[in-house]
Amino acid sequence: MEIKAILFDLDGTLVDSARDLVDAVNLLRQHLGLDPLTQEIALSYVGDGTTKLVQMALTDEIFRPQHVKLFLQLYADNLIDHSCCYPGIREFVAHQQHKTPATPMAVVSNKPHCLAIELLRGLNFLAPFSVVIGGDSLAFKKPHPLPILHTLKQLQVAPGNCVMIGDHHTDLLSAKAAGCASCFCNYGFGNAAGNPSTWSVNNAAELLTLFP
Repeated sequence: MEIKAILFDLDGTLVDSARDLVDAVNLLRQHLGLDPLTQEIALSYVGDGTTKLVQMALTDEIFRPQHVKLFLQLYADNLIDHSCCYPGIREFVAHQQHKTPATPMAVVSNKPHCLAIELLRGLNFLAPFSVVIGGDSLAFKKPHPLPILHTLKQLQVAPGNCVMIGDHHTDLLSAKAAGCASCFCNYGFGNAAGNPSTWSVNNAAELLTLFP
């Protein structure tokens, strides 16, 4: 297949934001008088959007809608304390930019759009992406196909000529529903939950071998 566009998940794919996400979760729990979660447990809640993350981190008994707003405030205050691009990601993206013709690239994340933009801008990594979609950008987020289909319409690329690169089952399911290929990132902190992908990589440098 001919790849004419590349879509990326953000957290766990382009950016290792694990520590800042976990810190924000535990600051919220501390505010509510709860013990901190381990990084492994806290990260297992990431990928399905902010509301789901906060709900799982607090349990249904404790969770209230206002806790989402508080979490977002806590996270925004510490958005790029420790977050950084995964090794090899900047090089891969730069390679796609400098090809002739350049490969259109976009970010399709379940992170709130304003925080996705702020994170990429803070890392000086916003410019390469023609489109950035957040979990609140459209009526549905991943695993629904709408975010991918909406992005591809803007890029004017057919689903059959696109790959969605991500570290979570929501990425794989969204890609499948949209009719595009997928590449699972084993180096991220998400999980495939048994869902197949077209390709998989163990580190970002392998992306350059798959998509030269």
